[in-house]
Amino acid sequence: MVLFCNFIQRIKMRFTITFFFLGIILLLSANCSKNNVKQETAQSESSTSAKTPLNDPAAHYKKYCASCHGAEMKAFVDRKWKRGSSKEDLIKSIKYGIADAGMPAYEATFSDEEIAELATYILEGIKDRKTYVTGYEVKENVFEEDELSVQVENVVEGLEVPWGVKVDRQGVIYFTERKGTFKIKKPGMEVMEIKGVPEVAAQIQGGMLDVALHPDFENNGWIYLSYSKKVKPLSKTTAVVRGKVNGDRWTDQEDIFEANMASSKGYHFGCRMVFDNAGYLYISVGDRGSRDDNPQSLASACGKIHRIFDDGRIPEDNPFYDTEAAVKSIWALGNRNPQGMAYDRINDLLWENEHGPRGGDEQNLIKAGFNYGWPEVSYGINYNGTTFTELTEKEGVEHPVVVWIPSIAPSGMAIVEGDNYPAWQGNLLNGSLRFNYISRVEVEEGKKVVEEKILEGLGRIRAIEMGLDGYLYVGVEDPGRIVKLIPQ
Repeated sequence: MVLFCNFIQRIKMRFTITFFFLGIILLLSANCSKNNVKQETAQSESSTSAKTPLNDPAAHYKKYCASCHGAEMKAFVDRKWKRGSSKEDLIKSIKYGIADAGMPAYEATFSDEEIAELATYILEGIKDRKTYVTGYEVKENVFEEDELSVQVENVVEGLEVPWGVKVDRQGVIYFTERKGTFKIKKPGMEVMEIKGVPEVAAQIQGGMLDVALHPDFENNGWIYLSYSKKVKPLSKTTAVVRGKVNGDRWTDQEDIFEANMASSKGYHFGCRMVFDNAGYLYISVGDRGSRDDNPQSLASACGKIHRIFDDGRIPEDNPFYDTEAAVKSIWALGNRNPQGMAYDRINDLLWENEHGPRGGDEQNLIKAGFNYGWPEVSYGINYNGTTFTELTEKEGVEHPVVVWIPSIAPSGMAIVEGDNYPAWQGNLLNGSLRFNYISRVEVEEGKKVVEEKILEGLGRIRAIEMGLDGYLYVGVEDPGRIVKLIPQ
């Protein structure tokens, strides 16, 4: 019996030892398996990194810089490098930003190595770009679109950033250049510069901006100019004057609008002007780079659409006329930087387009007293990739009819009228500074139905005008010119 018990104990001990070592083997096997998985994952991640480099200056430029400086860097060409043009200067500008110019700091977005490589990429890219050449000849082209073909005829050439364009019934072209000039081109004659116009603060985005003709221009001769006005040595604001042309002189000037909240910042001035059927003048004003203070404050004229009489008086039926401390000319609020505006005479509707931040450009149907949300509501993010709001909708905020993501940098706007472009009748045309095309938008009952890119490759489009002579005109940068669209 004793021998049998000893035998059983020896068997139990052997099983215990066997299971002990078996457990160790299984544990080691599991650890090896985990290590193999980790190694395979690391190899996979390493392979992925090799395919998509973390430091890709071309991708960084496209993602963060192209919306302002152009996909081909042409906005750098012939620029005045106020803060230096060396690699070290460019690195400093990228890293710390330029507040007065609206350029954000990218110190938190990129490493020092990435900033240095981005600076090198920009400087190398600029070497391959042609400078702006006055008198640059562009051959006439025919653009064949889905529903209509148009021939592009150069009617004015050799310009520097043509900003505003208007055309009367006789085909006379009235246009501005951002540098501070106002000019007239009569059919069959040379361009004439009008002397004596207001002095402008032609810095960064500021300068001579839009031009408008009074609805009864043929009888009263009133012409309206919007511009960035120097208020103090370091402050400027958006202003509008009207006057007449006598020979080659600007005469009879009257100041009819000046936005309060002047700022040293050189961007987000607006400023488009349109008349409606009743003769009211609408003026767009940008937020002047103070997004947290101006657009939602009725005490500020900035970040708004305004409505005034043709002589500057303010209509008493404006939505905030009786609101204490409000700027009485405000018609709508919550706009970032309205760069296009057009009035639909058939349906009595006011349309506007505006630059969003990075992403989130908008086309809006402007209504009296409505809030368009900036900066509380937006589809965009900060230029350096950070967010400032999570909201794309909010109670009490009007939703945009069109949102462009990525940003197209809309500038200039027109509504097609008349019989020359039957396939585009009533459509909204928006110029793209970034992608060099026109966005043609069909709307029904205030909603987008169709959007088509037309005239792709025409150039950085700054202005679009439905001329009173029945033809469409487009102000194009690089090279600066005004073209006439002739239907085929």
